[in-house]
Amino acid sequence: MNIQSAEKAPDNIDVRTLFSLKGRVALITGGASRYGCQISRALAEAGATVIIASKSLPRRQKFVADLEAAGYDAHTMPLDLTDEGLVKRVAAEIREKWQRLDILVNNAAAGSSGNFDRYPAEEWVRTLEVNALGLLRSCRTFGQLMAQRHAGSIVNIGSLYGVVSPDFTIYNGHSEMTNPPAYGFAKAGMIQLTRYLAVYFAEHGVRVNCISPGGLYSPRMPTEFVVNYSRRTPLGRMAGPNDLKGAAVFLASDASAYVTGQNLLVDGGYTAL
Repeated sequence: MNIQSAEKAPDNIDVRTLFSLKGRVALITGGASRYGCQISRALAEAGATVIIASKSLPRRQKFVADLEAAGYDAHTMPLDLTDEGLVKRVAAEIREKWQRLDILVNNAAAGSSGNFDRYPAEEWVRTLEVNALGLLRSCRTFGQLMAQRHAGSIVNIGSLYGVVSPDFTIYNGHSEMTNPPAYGFAKAGMIQLTRYLAVYFAEHGVRVNCISPGGLYSPRMPTEFVVNYSRRTPLGRMAGPNDLKGAAVFLASDASAYVTGQNLLVDGGYTAL
């Protein structure tokens, strides 16, 4: 925005209008996963039409049915980020059905737990095919839909492990919980790609930011791990079912119109130590 356009910017926009997503179309990859459900619901509650895209048909259909039953405008599409042709077909379908895409949330991720000394090379390649190459495909393909309209917001979902190394003491023998090396590698790369794309897309009116959340609580987690993780976190707990909602709506909406290239840590202070 140059000086002249800055001078023409409207004054005193109501904050509720700034955070509103009414009339916006949002695509959430991995939108029916644990993080994805929370983010998708938040965007829907803020007024957006949400498109839940993932590989798992039963999960996304059930989640969309739940959103529709609650009165939200929700849709589902199949999406596998390792299939470039399918990514392009989803983009074409969005263009045909809605003629626009305002928000892209890159939440889809792959990976399994495992120690560094026994981590299979094949798992490294598989993880990066989704978390790195798939991310590139998503940003490039869906980002162009936004660039063509000279407006939009891309929100990448990273991890605190893209910023700091795991504290292996909190796992205390629970090998099934151990953070794998490829995951942090890919999430650190996501943060840098966020900065790169923020600069690249700026002239096209598209903002790009990242949310790096802390661990999300699940009742299936070993109690000892939850206690150790919570003790390690200044706010004394893991992330809950509402803790990403505000950050997601903020970065997706006009409330963050002058924010791009940033990584917002939503981790209860974990990385402040």
